[in-house]
Amino acid sequence: MYVVISYDISENKRRTKIHNILKSYGQWMQYSIFECDLTETQYAKLRSRLSKLIQSETDSIRFYFLCGCCQGKVERIGGEQPRDETIFLV
Repeated sequence: MYVVISYDISENKRRTKIHNILKSYGQWMQYSIFECDLTETQYAKLRSRLSKLIQSETDSIRFYFLCGCCQGKVERIGGEQPRDETIFLV
């Protein structure tokens, strides 16, 4: 499943922890936005890890699920082209 994840975390230390967790699951696209291609198991584990960190009164994490058709309709204006960090060994 392809998921766009955005977050608004009120405290710097907690925000850094959440950012680092998300980096291990997907591509950092903008300040508080990640794009992740996850299995259901990975999503469940990620959601569990994040829910343990946030303060629900002040923090927010949103998950937007995109189908394959919708992924192809994503448009970008400006900014740096997302990097493919896949490593190929020849």
